[in-house]
Amino acid sequence: MVIESARWFTSSYSSNGGACVEVAANLATSRGIVPVRDSKVMGGPVVSVPATAFVAFVAAVQGGTFDTA
Repeated sequence: MVIESARWFTSSYSSNGGACVEVAANLATSRGIVPVRDSKVMGGPVVSVPATAFVAFVAAVQGGTFDTA
């Protein structure tokens, strides 16, 4: 899937070790989706996540839901 007008970015928490994902959050309001892709394969597949699901995921990460330690 090619997403026109997507502004891709990698999290500032990424250590730039090559195992990162990029998101184009700028499409959340206009299209209701947050495209996600592998930072190593910029022309590869894109997963379009519903914006509401992405917001819930980020909130869960920030809240420690996925902490394993």
